[in-house]
Formats: sequence, structure tokens, C-alpha cells
Amino acid sequence: MKKISKYLLAAMCVVALGLSAGSLMKVYAAESSSPSAVPGQPVDLTYATDKALPAVVHIKYVQNSKTQTVDVQSSPFDDFFGDFFGFGQGQGGTRKQQIQTPKKEATGSGVLISSDGYIVTNNHVVSGADELTITLNDNREFSARIIGTDPSTDLALIKINGKDLPTLPIGDSDKLRVGEWVIAVGNPYGLNNTVTAGIVSAKARSLYASTNGIESFIQTDAAINPGNSGGALVNTQGELVGINAMLYSQTGSYSGYGFAIPTSIMNKVVDDLKKYGTVQRAVLGISGGDVLNYINAQKEKGVTADLGTNDGIYVNGVDADGAGAAAGLEKGDVITSVDGKQVKKMAELQEMLAKKRPGDQVTITYLRNKKKISKTVTLKNAQGNTKVVKTADLDVLGGSFAPVGNEIKEQLGIAYGLQVLKVGKGAFKNAGINAGFIIQNANDSSIKTITDLQDAVKKASTSKDPVLYIKGIWPTGKRDYFAVQVNE
Repeated sequence: MKKISKYLLAAMCVVALGLSAGSLMKVYAAESSSPSAVPGQPVDLTYATDKALPAVVHIKYVQNSKTQTVDVQSSPFDDFFGDFFGFGQGQGGTRKQQIQTPKKEATGSGVLISSDGYIVTNNHVVSGADELTITLNDNREFSARIIGTDPSTDLALIKINGKDLPTLPIGDSDKLRVGEWVIAVGNPYGLNNTVTAGIVSAKARSLYASTNGIESFIQTDAAINPGNSGGALVNTQGELVGINAMLYSQTGSYSGYGFAIPTSIMNKVVDDLKKYGTVQRAVLGISGGDVLNYINAQKEKGVTADLGTNDGIYVNGVDADGAGAAAGLEKGDVITSVDGKQVKKMAELQEMLAKKRPGDQVTITYLRNKKKISKTVTLKNAQGNTKVVKTADLDVLGGSFAPVGNEIKEQLGIAYGLQVLKVGKGAFKNAGINAGFIIQNANDSSIKTITDLQDAVKKASTSKDPVLYIKGIWPTGKRDYFAVQVNE
């Protein structure tokens, strides 16, 4: 397996200083619905192109200039000039300094999936944006708002206000076949409304491009470049079968392989973001990988592993309170099918589970000592239950906040913080946090603004451990920390 540094995200083509979004990218492909291949048939892609072009949009991303406090290396002169220049006191060879970040602009693509303005794109195309401007194929412009994002699948749902907008019908990516013709539509390098063609090279491809990501890509040789991210992968019937997301390259430009997120995953993510604002993700509660990878790893150690099959998912660990444990799974078992459908590799299992919600039942078939076992279990969420996971907002804390003033900063020798102004009924009161406390860190993230705290709350509320671990300082100078439960 080549190192992940060779996978370059190509979400957006950077057109100004700052965010290298042009290096971000993901891609997926599809399979035809025909039951059998027909030899020697010519392929006309004009119908698919005519259907796709009006529904693929150009996305302009803007992140405004911001003031940030950063740690910089102290110099010997700091001892002489102290804080005369307002740089803050040096500690441990570093000092605080305020810098002005440059304005960042970039471009990407998106796909209209409803006539009232819902657009699917990549999370990395819109993440951190202060402004999103959408340009249609007919040059109409709209401002967009973010409905929801899902970093795990690198998908995002955004919305513009419009009526009778052109849309692209959604096809079934499960029916795609390797070797089937597809087109990729997007805006590479700022070249709007660009169409490239190729075939589906592989399905359920995992690139290990992110630590906790869900990866079951459609691989295609249709040319994809920076700016294509979020664009459409379309079959010959003119149906959307994937959202282009990534390219494989050693140079940053197209070199033969692109990858798209299949609509089988996209449909569930979009539906959840509309209904709940966050994705209701069902988990099996296991860790592991492809059986063949495990067998090969054992060979390198001089060990012969005979599991009764070369296909499936080798179970390396089982969460005690997860659905996998309820199914009786143990370390060393091999999952071979889910709901009667064979699974040969982890990417296929991830794709199957990505279509499910907590509370759904599935039948897991696995091998233990080469003996087949089947169990039907109820899937759970990351928090170990079947409840709807809601994204919490600041209201759950029951407090009001403001950035700490310069006078208090000087008194306490701190560079930043968010002070609690008032505490009412809510999580802060339950945790013992009172007015006056200055929050400096939450779940290992610096808290300088109300937005920082809100982001930390949202992230914690949907995590396996919905707790906000807060560190800070009282006006007396006493350091303190609290564990705040943030699930509603």
C-alpha cells in the first residue's frame, strides 16, 4: 500500500493566498443496470452530458481575514523589551503574537438534487467558509447556506433559494458495473462546465485517506482535477451515481485515477442532514480489516493463518456494549456476509452500514474456527444506544459568554479566554461552573471565541463520549477543570 501522502484531496482550486483547497479532493464511480454485457456496442455520452450540465454548479468559497493569536519563538531581545510591543510574555521559549490571516478564496463544484435548491457537494469544499456563492450553468448567481456537513463521508448539503431549478436524477450506484462508461462533470482549474469521460475502474475502494472516515469509493479513469470536487459522476442514462471527491496523484494533477462517493452512501447522508441536522450513523462496534491483509501480515511474521476463507472482515476487537458483542462476535472471527449479501472487504461493510440507522436490525454471518454462525442484532449509535443523535447548541450549557477583556488578560497573564457571564439551568450548572470562570480549553481545543465553544459543543454532542472536558482559570488565578455532559 502506497503512503497516503500520494492521495491529494482536490476539492477546490485555490485562486488566492491561503487555503490550499485545490489540493483537496475525492471521487466515486458507478455500475450499469443492464443484467449482462453486450459486446461491441458504441457509447454516446451526449445524452448524459445534456442532462448533467445544467444541474452541476460552480461553488466559490470565501473565508474572510481573521485575527489570530499564535505562539512564536521568543528571541533574546524579548528579555530587554518585554511586552513593550504587545507581544505577550514569553514562556518556555515562546510568546503570544497576534497575526492577521489572509482572505482565502477557492472554487469547487456541486450538484443540484432538488428544484428548490438543495445542492450536494464535498465537506472539504465548504468547510470553514464565511461566504458561498453558487453560479449555475446559465450564469445565475445565488448565495448559499450550509444545511449540514458530514466529515466522515466528506459530504455536505447546502441550499440556495430558488424555484424550478434544473436537477440531476439520482441513480443506483449499487447497480454500477466495472467497465461501465461514466462522465465526470465539474469546474477543474476554474474551467466551468467541463465534461470528461472514462469507465468505472473499481468499486468499494478504500484509500485510508482519513483516520475515521467511511471509505467505499467508486474508482474511475475519467479525468478529475482540482476544482472537480463536489461535482457529478454520471452514468450513460444521465443519472447521478457519485460525487467526485478525490484524485490519486504524485504531482497534484490527474494521473489516471479518480474516486467518487457513491449515491448509495450519499442518499442516506442527505436524508439525515435534512431531517436531523447530523448523520444518524449505525455502528457495529468492532475493529478489524480485510482478511487477506491479515493473512499477508501474518505471513510476514512467518505465521500461516488458516481462517477458512480469503475473503471477509477479520475481527480484531469488539466493543463490550456494541452490536457486534450482542451478535457474539469475538476477536479472530471473520464476517462473511450482512443480510445475506457477501462482504469481501472492509469498504463493502462500511458502505452497507452507512445505509443503516441506529435501531435497524441486520443479520451478521461470520466464521469462527471455520464454522458458520448467523445472528440478527440491533445496530446502535456511537454512544451505545438507539436514540436519535442530535447536535447540541450552546443553549445546552445554560450560560452566556463573552471574550475576556484586555484588563483581565493582563492581570492573569493569559492571552485569550471566554468568560462565563451568567449561569442558568443547564449543563454548566450541573457541572458546578459558575459565573466568572474563564474557559481556555475544551476537549483539547483552544477557546477564544463563542464560535470556538459552539463548535466544540457540537462535535462533542455527536461523539461516542458526549462530554466537554473544560479547562480554565478563575479571576483569582486558580486553575480548574470540569467535565460537562452535553448530550440533550
